[in-house]
Amino acid sequence: MRDRLRAFINHPRIQALIIVLILVNAVLLGLETSPAVMAAAGTFIILLDRAILAVFVVEIVIRLWVFRGAFWRDPWSVFDFLVVGIALVPASGPFAVLRALRVLRVMRLLTIVPSMRRVVGALLAAIPGLGSIVLMLGVIYYVFAVIATNLFAAQYPDWFGHIGRSLYTLFQIMTLESWSMGISRPVMESFPYAWAFFVPFILIATFTMLNLFIAIIVNAMQSYTETEHEALVEVVEQARDHIEMDLHEEVRSMRTEIRELKALLIDRHGDARS
Repeated sequence: MRDRLRAFINHPRIQALIIVLILVNAVLLGLETSPAVMAAAGTFIILLDRAILAVFVVEIVIRLWVFRGAFWRDPWSVFDFLVVGIALVPASGPFAVLRALRVLRVMRLLTIVPSMRRVVGALLAAIPGLGSIVLMLGVIYYVFAVIATNLFAAQYPDWFGHIGRSLYTLFQIMTLESWSMGISRPVMESFPYAWAFFVPFILIATFTMLNLFIAIIVNAMQSYTETEHEALVEVVEQARDHIEMDLHEEVRSMRTEIRELKALLIDRHGDARS
């Protein structure tokens, strides 16, 4: 029974059906935000949403029964369980905020679609390297924020009045959002040499550090893909070795049977001659 359910739940068509239901559920959750749509077809949308949620619950129950302890050792399965479980909590009273979290069901695409799982796995693998870059960027931010506060706080307290405002302003500059006409040029009217502060900050924070982010993520994705490829090659080699061993056993068994049959025929021929 468990083997049949395992084959059923892992069947490509069932997985494709789950993906379609997740996409339909995402559309329904979006339609629920429209008062006009809910006024016209609110009952149908709610019933269809509950029906899809029921399918998700049945899927999780089957996977729990089939995989049992292995289910909880798989992070993707635990994530699916939490996402579906949140939808079952009554979204009223102190749990009203959970109503907005129902959209997390769309995130199940990350656990089902292999290419998305690969990207998420690579991003998680890149976290240690990204942490080092974040720390370095934090040091650069702090140094430039202290300098900006000391230089520009008196003339532009809204932007650089204290270190918190300076950090926020520098973040806006790093995103290149109105950094020139909105911040840099007005500051340069009072401090003509302020460009010597803003230009190096942009070169370091925006171009250098962000490119390091991208480099680490790309390297992590490449390493993750190579690891998956090596694991697949190992599985294929093990399967090939297993098949070769089975073939050798079958050939050896057939040879033994042929020898026994040949000896039996010889004995019968000898008996017939005598």
